[in-house]
Amino acid sequence: MSSVSSPVAVPRMTSSLLPLEIALFCLLWSFAFAAGKIGVTYCPPLLLLAARFSLAGVLILVVPAIRGELRMSWRDAAVFAIIGIANNALYLGLGYTGLQTVSAGLGGLIVSANPVFTAVFAALLLGEPLTLRKVAGLALGTIGVAMIVWHRMSVGTDQLEGILYTLAALASIVTGTILFKQLAPQGSLWVGNGIQNLSAGVVLWPVALSISSVHDVVPNAQLAGAFAFLVLGGSILAYVLWFHLLKVCGATAASAYHFVMPPLAMIFAFLVLGEHVALQDLFGVVPVVLGIYLVTRAPARTMGAQS
Repeated sequence: MSSVSSPVAVPRMTSSLLPLEIALFCLLWSFAFAAGKIGVTYCPPLLLLAARFSLAGVLILVVPAIRGELRMSWRDAAVFAIIGIANNALYLGLGYTGLQTVSAGLGGLIVSANPVFTAVFAALLLGEPLTLRKVAGLALGTIGVAMIVWHRMSVGTDQLEGILYTLAALASIVTGTILFKQLAPQGSLWVGNGIQNLSAGVVLWPVALSISSVHDVVPNAQLAGAFAFLVLGGSILAYVLWFHLLKVCGATAASAYHFVMPPLAMIFAFLVLGEHVALQDLFGVVPVVLGIYLVTRAPARTMGAQS
């Protein structure tokens, strides 16, 4: 991926491929909950993540290293490493630990609250406008997610411990999102993603080996398939798309697409894991879609000025 001279210089919402990028990101991110659930069934979560991040980091950086294109300032490399600890090691480390005692669908639901907290902190710390239209969209998205969560909790068997781990994962990804926008690292997002993965792997290996045993790993085709997707589709492609959307759309608008994760995560959990999905769950999709539209729709005056 080519270098980006400045996040501010990137045009907002102008790419003709943006709808495809958004759709692909949502599909990859949503399916990762089901893949993660499969992974932690056969492998301790922190061992799975440490191996995932380490392999992904090596795969990402090997080609730029051969070509001599690993050029990045120490400051930006340090920023990407810090973001990697927040967005990779903490977010997924806590989230995967939670997946041991919560369903993949509920895990996706909790993390989908990301847009609400991101919008508030983006307004407070980044100066992103929190207009009445965005507030209405965020409220609708929250209502839709709450409808699904309420029903899932009323009939489910998810444990409080797993829910608390997943809430902590939510706080981590919100922090990473704000740090990325506030610190604005320059240079190649591809190289930056490699640094993030390697830093997360370095942080997780000592912890994983101290509390987990490699003897608990159950090698099979399901684990291999889940691991392959998490490395290639999750750690590599999905994260590059995520940070690209942050630069192009802004923190609030990009995070709003997380509202579409609950229905998609539940659909994948149903298709792949056989988790129960009721009609009441799907009713929450309507306000979610309306909320995303309100948060991400460009103002009429801005659209007219660009035409």
